[in-house]
Amino acid sequence: MILTDKRILEEMEKGTIKIEPYRREDLGSNSYDVHLGKWLARYVDKVLDAKKHNLIDYFEIPDEGFVLEPHHFYLGVTEEYTETHAHVPFLEGKSSTGRLGIDIHATAGKGDVGFCGNWTLEISCKQPVRVYKGMPIGQLIYFPVEGEIEVKYNQKSNAKYSGQPNKPVESMMWKNKF
Repeated sequence: MILTDKRILEEMEKGTIKIEPYRREDLGSNSYDVHLGKWLARYVDKVLDAKKHNLIDYFEIPDEGFVLEPHHFYLGVTEEYTETHAHVPFLEGKSSTGRLGIDIHATAGKGDVGFCGNWTLEISCKQPVRVYKGMPIGQLIYFPVEGEIEVKYNQKSNAKYSGQPNKPVESMMWKNKF
């Protein structure tokens, strides 16, 4: 089951879903449109190491937009800060974004109950495409959970991405034991 627009509004009223900034025109019949924030980032090193803290360089998208290039990997961020305390949020690309050849996540489209923060986007593209801060980039859909949750994501001591800021966050794989 996916929450409808009315159910999303009810959950926002209860405080189990939070979206800031919230704009009514971005609420679809069963999703909420999110927008590209003003920050993008690229990894500093050409070769990434899963056991190492790989650093990123941030840059702001200028008013005239920024051209994404194929075979490059970018980290972006949603303009919206979200909290989800009783549902599983999924971030999917909009069809209009996909039709421009833009992928907004490599693997991490699902959030956890208790996720609080801006969403980091894992952006790649099929051909050069100019993007703009504030453009619609994806949509959040919400699934109810069955059963009680023992520990929400924002309460886990090892939650590597809790409280994500309004800038992209690099991989924290290096914090895992392997």
